[in-house]
Amino acid sequence: MPIDINTETTSSSTRASDASLPPIPPHPDPDRALPAPQRISSGVWIALIVVAAIILIGVVWGLLSRASDERHLDQAASSNAELTVNVTHPSITGEASEIALPGNTQAFNDTPIYARTNGYLKQFFVDIGQHVAKGQLMAIIETPEVDQQLQVSQANLKSAQADLALADTTSERYQNLLKSDSVSKQETDVAVSGAAAKRAAVDAASANVRRLQQLQSFERIYAPFAGIVTARNTDIGDLIDAGAGSAQPKDLFRIAAIGKLRIFVAVPEIYAPDIHDGDTATLTLDEYPGQPFTGRVARNSNSIDMASRTLNVEVDVDNPQGQLLPGAYVFVHFKLPHQHASLSVPANALLFRSEGLQVALLRDGRVHLQPVTIAKDNGATLEIASGLQPSDNIILDPIDSIAEGQPVRVADRGAPAP
Repeated sequence: MPIDINTETTSSSTRASDASLPPIPPHPDPDRALPAPQRISSGVWIALIVVAAIILIGVVWGLLSRASDERHLDQAASSNAELTVNVTHPSITGEASEIALPGNTQAFNDTPIYARTNGYLKQFFVDIGQHVAKGQLMAIIETPEVDQQLQVSQANLKSAQADLALADTTSERYQNLLKSDSVSKQETDVAVSGAAAKRAAVDAASANVRRLQQLQSFERIYAPFAGIVTARNTDIGDLIDAGAGSAQPKDLFRIAAIGKLRIFVAVPEIYAPDIHDGDTATLTLDEYPGQPFTGRVARNSNSIDMASRTLNVEVDVDNPQGQLLPGAYVFVHFKLPHQHASLSVPANALLFRSEGLQVALLRDGRVHLQPVTIAKDNGATLEIASGLQPSDNIILDPIDSIAEGQPVRVADRGAPAP
């Protein structure tokens, strides 16, 4: 069979061109079913559930933790807002038979020594801390002006005495001549009056001499009583002014008699009826612990000081050894009669308000301000006349701003102090 070369050539070229083109996908067969979608495995579902549960738990835990922190913060704020206090109960007293009051010791005699003449200090013989006897020479003042004035006054006295002698002679002569009418009565009276005037001049000159002699005697300064020299305010060569001639005289020495001391005590008015002259009192000093000194109530003012409402009481105590020094701070203990039972509170429990004296009580966790009346002031404690019961809880050291009904809580006594 003959072959058509052209036909084969055409077929070959057609196949070659078809080979260079992309293949044409086959036409889908409508009668053929599509493949089924791929399903998620059960392990993936479990993992997703676990992750979701963890996230949910974290969210819930955060919300609960935040709520708990807010509750703790509110509790801490409430706790800090409440005032923490210490409380105590009133103590029942009635056996207090002694009170201790402060006092100051003073020398029984204490005086400054002034100069009574002008001059310069020539010499002194005593100094501070030295004991002197009554009449002992303490210093010598040099007074050249007074010495010169005394010499002039003595000379004037002698002149006046000479004039008086002549006047007496003339008066006597005139009186004798008057008997024989040799002189007139007038001349005799003049002579007698002249003699009287000269006698008065002599008296004046004598008084001036005695005054200057007295000033000259003040050159020597003597101790007015036995004691101890507590001060020396002068030195050799100092200019000395008389005490009466200066607005602010300077004392040369100061002497104190310390063999016996006075102690002045301000006794509160409430105790005034219990203090009597002659009562025994005991003195205690910090520098002599455990060594009391016995004194006696010598006198009292018998008058209440309107400014301090106290009775001024003097207690005398013998001090032969000189252990007690003037100016020392002491506590004077007075014995008092037994009294009826009363309630006593610490002094730091009182509130001083415009409404009067009050104490802060703790009742059902809140503050109650209770007015009180003081019976006696014992210093660290106060006896209450009315307003308290033995079972009351008293707040110690209440703050000034504490108010009625304020919530407070009691401090833990076992906790360490802040």
